[in-house]
This record gives sequence, C-alpha cells and structure tokens, in this order.
Amino acid sequence: MQQLPDRTGLAAILPPVVLEIGRLFEAAGHELSLVGGPVRDLFVGRVSPDLDFTTDASPDQTLAVVAGWADATWEVGRDFGTIALRKGEETIEVTTYRAEAYDPDSRKPVVAFGTSLKDDLYRRDFTMNAMALRLPSLELVDPYGGAADLEAGILRTPGTPASSFSDDPLRMMRAARFASQLKVGVAPEVRQAMADMAERITIISAERVRDELVKLINGADPRAGIDLLVDSGLAERVLPEVSALKLEVDEHHRHKDVYQHSLQVLEQAAELESGPDGPVPGPDFVLRFAALMHDVGKPATRRFEPSGAVSFRHHDVVGSKLVKKRMRELRFDNDTIKAVARLVELHMRFYGYGEAGWTDSAVRRYVTDAGPLLQRLHRLTRSDVTTRNRRKAERLAFAYDDLEQRIEEILAKEELESVRPDLDGQAIMAILGLRPGPLVGRAYKHLLELRLDNGPMGPEAAEAELRAWWADQPEAREAAAT
Repeated sequence: MQQLPDRTGLAAILPPVVLEIGRLFEAAGHELSLVGGPVRDLFVGRVSPDLDFTTDASPDQTLAVVAGWADATWEVGRDFGTIALRKGEETIEVTTYRAEAYDPDSRKPVVAFGTSLKDDLYRRDFTMNAMALRLPSLELVDPYGGAADLEAGILRTPGTPASSFSDDPLRMMRAARFASQLKVGVAPEVRQAMADMAERITIISAERVRDELVKLINGADPRAGIDLLVDSGLAERVLPEVSALKLEVDEHHRHKDVYQHSLQVLEQAAELESGPDGPVPGPDFVLRFAALMHDVGKPATRRFEPSGAVSFRHHDVVGSKLVKKRMRELRFDNDTIKAVARLVELHMRFYGYGEAGWTDSAVRRYVTDAGPLLQRLHRLTRSDVTTRNRRKAERLAFAYDDLEQRIEEILAKEELESVRPDLDGQAIMAILGLRPGPLVGRAYKHLLELRLDNGPMGPEAAEAELRAWWADQPEAREAAAT
C-alpha cells in the first residue's frame, strides 16, 4: 500500500468535479466529504470510477446547492438520503449523514439521518471503507484506523461485527468479496460473527447476493472469497452445492478432495483468460463460475464400485441441472445461466474421445455442441487437469493441443462455426412436397447429422440422402398406400 498523496497530489489526481462540488457545499454552509471506496482506492494507487459523497445537508438542501451546476439530478434514492447527479462525464451520489438498521425480519433498511461525519463513518461496513476526505480541504478523516487496517491487509468493522452485520447482513458477503478483490484477510472476530450470523443472509434479496457473488468470482483471489463463504457457513445458504463438494473422505482415501480440486480449477481457469483483445477477456464470470461449479454433480452421483474404485457417472449432466437451478434462484439472466450450465455439461466431453482418438466427425460435433462457448470450453477443459502426476498432465495437455489443432484445421476448411446442412428447410419441403411442420424438422436434423459425420456433401448428394431417408419413414409409406 502506498502513502496517501499530499493535498497538491490529491488535487492533481482526483477528478476536478470533486473539489468543485466541495466548494459549492462549503459556500452554502454545509459539510461535504468524499467517502468510502474512492478514499480507500487512493491508498492502493487508483482513482475509483465511483464518486460517493456524504454531507450534513438534507436531500432538499443538496438539490438546492447543486441547482444550476449539475447537468442532471435523480431522486430515486431520496428516501435513503441519496441524491444522484451528473456533471459532465462524472456521475455522483451525495448522501445525507445517516444511521440505518435492519429490522430482523425485513430486507429493507430503516433510515435515520445523522448529524456528524464520525457517526456516519461508524455505520459503514469496514474500517477501510470508513475513511473520508473533507472537501474542499482534502483533510483525511480516519477515526477507526482504516488506513492501518488497509496497510495490514485485514478486514475489521468500525463497531462490533455483530452490530454491523445485524444492520446489513449483506456485509458478510461483502467481506468475502473484499477478500477476493483486495486480497485481504479477515479479523478473527469478523470471521466468528459471520459464522454466528450466517442465517441472517437469508433476509437479503437474491439479486443483491448475486451481485456480490459476481464481484467475488471476478476478483483477484476468488479462491480466498469462496473459502471464506464455505468456512463461515454462508455458502450453505447462498451456494450450497459448493459446500457439498467437501465430500466425506472414506477411510481408504479412494477419491480426491473435490472441493479443493474445484478451487484449483477456478484459479487455473482465471489464469488462462486472455487480454482485452483476446478470445476470452478476463475477468470472465461465465468461465470462472463454470470452473467452480463443474463438479457439483459429483456428490449426488458418487458410487463405490465393487472393485473399490469411486465413480461419478453422469455428474456432468446432473451438475448442469443443479447449476441451472441455483442460478435461477440467484436471479441470473437466462443467457448467463445457459452458458454456465452448458459448459458444465460439456466439461467431460474431451475425455469421451481420449482413448479412441478424434475422428473428423467427433471434432465437428465437439465444435458444434460448444458453439460460441468453444474458447471457454478449451480453457475449462485444460483447467480441469490438477493431477500431481506430471507425466499424466503432460499427456493430457498434448492430447488437447492436438485436438485444438484439429479444430483449427477443420474450422478453416469447413467453417464449422456456422455449420448447416447442405439443404435448408425450404429445399426440404420442395423436394419432399411437405408443408411446414415436425417432419421438416426431422429431415433437417437428419441432414445435419450427416453433415457432422461426413462434412460438406453438396446439394445433389444431400438430396439423394434425403430421398433415401424419406423412403424409410412411416409417413412416406402411408402416403404411398393412399
């Protein structure tokens, strides 16, 4: 962590609107401070894209101060004391000093406006976020030791953790998110309070939990964040499939720790993300979450075979269904759900062809089934190798290198990414004299299967195959009989 720059340095790196709005409030006789994450980020050498301010002014007074200066204002957060505004390219939120608490049985906070900056900082989540810069003087206000805790890399709360988490249980998720994003540890009393109060997370809306989970997964150290969720018991409430990966180790130790394996796959997948101009720019939530969840079907499919081996047959299919269910409960959008679930379903596909070798037909099906997820599937499959046996790992890596090369060769030759049968639906109907309906779909699927097996055939050969297929269909025989 670096030292906070002096006033001249701060004035040079902060957006000009920070000092401008500070002078406006000072001239109107009100206090204003930059607060929370933007102040914390100055200590780690970056300027936050978010500009959050706190003030002794009421929402009405805030609107009066910025009238004629702000380009636009919004009052959607007015009941919580927040006025949002835009000045040039910057979006700003100004919130009246406040104290808030959650009713034990309610998801909505009870808001009471406060009167002092110190009291406002006391109600914030963690000490490193309970720092402020008074404006326009740029004086640092740090009554709870946030700078020291940031330097030490430790999460603490301004008051007691129990009080903080009772006020807003989502802060427990936020602790895990910061463990991932900022690579910080968690004070023992904070960790204990999370374990004691984990059930309180159930009063928080699924959407808010989801948003924190996404930030955690996309952080610099997602393994640390997930570990904290699992160890505290929060995962049992928000992501129970991951907690279930801690399979009870049998007395003969016949299978590896699926939980630790999944965390390693998550780490390795993140390492394989590309730069901003590459095929999978990081952080990529779809890839990372699929990596974490790829084996969640194993607990339900674990079987001890007579030979003494442990099997997890069809855990990919079962896991895909579990992922869909969990992500729907967390209110993810349909596209994200489908992408993650499909990767989980396909993550074992590579091993199905490992011994027999890859025919052109198998390569085509692999590419077609993956569709736009192919580059992510490449990375997930490679990440799923966590064996300590170097020879085995090298053999698998070589086999996948060969597969990727085969894919590139066939893609270049056949444009598999947009693979279609040699005859479309209109041509099928014209040749067979059919009207639109299920029969046309069956015929189309048959031609697609031939295309995948044999590669491009051309319209004439495809028509011959279509007519041969049609001759064997019961509908054709019924038509001929009449």
